[in-house]
Amino acid sequence: MKKILIPFVVLAMIVLMGSCTGSKEVAYFQNIDSLSLAASKGLYDARIMPKDMLTITVSASDPKAVSHFNLSVSNTLNPTGSLSTGAGTLQGYLVDNDGYINFPIIGRLHVVGKTKSECEQMIHDKVKPYLAATEDPIVTVRMASYRVTVIGEVSGPKVVPVSTEKMSIIEALAQAGDLSIYGKRDNVLLIREDATGQKTHVRLNLNDANIFNSPYYYLQQNDIIYVEPNRVKAKNSAIGQSTTIWFSFIGIVTSVASLLVNILRN
Repeated sequence: MKKILIPFVVLAMIVLMGSCTGSKEVAYFQNIDSLSLAASKGLYDARIMPKDMLTITVSASDPKAVSHFNLSVSNTLNPTGSLSTGAGTLQGYLVDNDGYINFPIIGRLHVVGKTKSECEQMIHDKVKPYLAATEDPIVTVRMASYRVTVIGEVSGPKVVPVSTEKMSIIEALAQAGDLSIYGKRDNVLLIREDATGQKTHVRLNLNDANIFNSPYYYLQQNDIIYVEPNRVKAKNSAIGQSTTIWFSFIGIVTSVASLLVNILRN
């Protein structure tokens, strides 16, 4: 009977040994103490992409002088269903697929690829000729929150909203509950779509502190992060439900055989 049980004990030990993941595969930024992060210096500015929603305000010392450059929704429905008139809220500008918005009086403006400050300066220069020489307009551009998607071997796959116009891959993974113990930290897939709709991909190594120097450290609109399962998870998945059933069947047969041996001995 002991000879029958030995293979099962050996198999269990192999499974347990295979499930152990080395610390070198788990720890992030392993070489950070010997690495220069000088290349990461600089503040990140998101760039405007097609389908972004922008809120643009133009202000000046004389509000009436710039009122025509501010779109607002002044007529709204009240709870009774009738129209009410008020100051309203600013209307958003949806960037079209060609990268343009329709701005009051000025017309179509190409904004894709520009940062907020670049867009503000462009609109300032366009508005200025319409005002008195003493007026210097102040233009404020805000981008509505966008999103990135985190899937794969993380604790909580999710669509992550980005309201600050700046999110790193580390922050996005943290929002998704961090990688599970089965996630490949040295081969994280990032899928990105540019302003023309062309999709590209890059693989990032979170074990390497060079991730801070990477141009992909900060995420863009609609980025997709996929964390692949490591070898341990793949092996566990390969066992499958059918193999589990076989183990159960073998366990039952072993128990019955043990019972018969005891009966025959008696």
